[in-house]
Amino acid sequence: MKNFLFGRWRAITPAWKGFLRLLKEDSVKVQIFIGFIVSIIGFIVGITKTEFLIQTLAIAMVLGAESFNTAIEEVADFIHPELHPKIGLIKDIAAGAVFMVCVFAILIGLYIYFPYLFLMLF
Repeated sequence: MKNFLFGRWRAITPAWKGFLRLLKEDSVKVQIFIGFIVSIIGFIVGITKTEFLIQTLAIAMVLGAESFNTAIEEVADFIHPELHPKIGLIKDIAAGAVFMVCVFAILIGLYIYFPYLFLMLF
């Protein structure tokens, strides 16, 4: 059992290292900040537990997509450090995936918060 637990700990170490590396990315910092602010607003306006879980899932999807995008960019830069049209296309597609997830996260946020904002205005 001790070897099993030690093996799991050793498997977590690279993941922790990657997580800490991601926290150095400006885009990840911005997205975490926005997620934090939106979560605080959720507490203030009193969104339901279900809405909070859906919001948290949307935030996690954005952060996950950004993480994959960062990994793809790192691999692309490693394979071909100079500017290359194909590498640029690959990076654009990865960034487009992040954009798509962000658009859906914004739509989810609007769907959750519109009734609360509407009630506050009227």
